[in-house]
Amino acid sequence: MNDVFGPGSNVEKRLVSNYEELTRRIEACRSLGFKIVATSGTYDLLHEGHCAYLEKAKLSVDSDPNNVILVVGLDSDEKVMLRKKRKPIGDQDGRLRTLCHIRHVDLVIVKNVGDERRAFIKAIKPDVLVISQTTRHSNNYKDEVAQWCAKIVELEPQATTSTTARIRKAIVGFRDPLEAKVDQIHKELKGVIAEIFGDQIVGGGQK
Repeated sequence: MNDVFGPGSNVEKRLVSNYEELTRRIEACRSLGFKIVATSGTYDLLHEGHCAYLEKAKLSVDSDPNNVILVVGLDSDEKVMLRKKRKPIGDQDGRLRTLCHIRHVDLVIVKNVGDERRAFIKAIKPDVLVISQTTRHSNNYKDEVAQWCAKIVELEPQATTSTTARIRKAIVGFRDPLEAKVDQIHKELKGVIAEIFGDQIVGGGQK
């Protein structure tokens, strides 16, 4: 655990490969007096809203982050595909490693499609489970997971622009200059055809 508490990113030490190992680490942290916070998500195209969200999540159980272990469950690429009907912009390994470079995050594990239902929460039994107000859950989600969580906290989005909106803006921003270039080429091509064949060909009619 020294590598997790150390100043470096220590990516390989922060990544947890399975839920059994995650439970073992959490129990070790609890024996040292740490409080446990859990949250999960996609964290695609990581931005300032994600970072602020993770910081608030860590402070949701204690005002001193040094007393808290924040565990993040990262949705696998396959899980993102099923839920959002699109591939994540950043691949799974890249998203994992980026999370490990954020100072508020202590441990990260991948949530896979074939996992046992609520395996992430069962393995941790957090003092606080943090969920986003914008994430769609089943109607009885809170009642279901309450048996494994001492407290559930809902956080509002920490950025005015969502990841999906950022992706849409990037696509539109790329398309606009591309369309302008196509229009320019089209006009130039019409000019060349007019010079060779005459205006009646370009205009689609005959004199």
